[in-house]
Amino acid sequence: MNHMPEIAIIDPNTLSCMGLQTLLEEIIPMATIRVFHSFGELVDDTPDMYAHYFVSAQIYFEHTAFFRERHPRAIVLAGGENLPQLSGVPTLNIHQDEKALVKSILRMHERGHGHHGGKHPQPMEHDLSTREIEVLVLITKGFINKEIAEKLNISLTTVITHRKNITEKLGIKSVPGLTIYAVMNGYIEADSI
Repeated sequence: MNHMPEIAIIDPNTLSCMGLQTLLEEIIPMATIRVFHSFGELVDDTPDMYAHYFVSAQIYFEHTAFFRERHPRAIVLAGGENLPQLSGVPTLNIHQDEKALVKSILRMHERGHGHHGGKHPQPMEHDLSTREIEVLVLITKGFINKEIAEKLNISLTTVITHRKNITEKLGIKSVPGLTIYAVMNGYIEADSI
């Protein structure tokens, strides 16, 4: 199946939309992310075509009936300490740092798409070597090149070469993007980052 998922962000806050859109494009490069600044803009589009709706708490509450019908796909964007406690509705605190935000999105992905029978999903065909996978896992755990070299007992130059190969093979340059790839392919669990 070669279907590209489409994700809608519905939030009047332009900066929140831009930040979340950039992060989601990095996390899910194969997805199409569309931004709507009002519920009306979403409805004028084709509102039922989206795999997920990242919706501001205000718009969610104003149009609860619409989003309740699409329950498992609606994620409420909330900020700050007082996150709304919605029974069975996933909420995402958008006022956390990038690493925490990526981790939250990954946890939602794991819960939403659960790992079947404890088996890891089939890795995408990027043919990472065993050593490249080891380097990838250490990168996602926050180790710097020198620490990776020491842990794997290889030279710093070799680590840099592996990182370059990983980036070229996957087409992913950022640590959050590599982290998503590692989780989605079963190399690490979201809780271990």
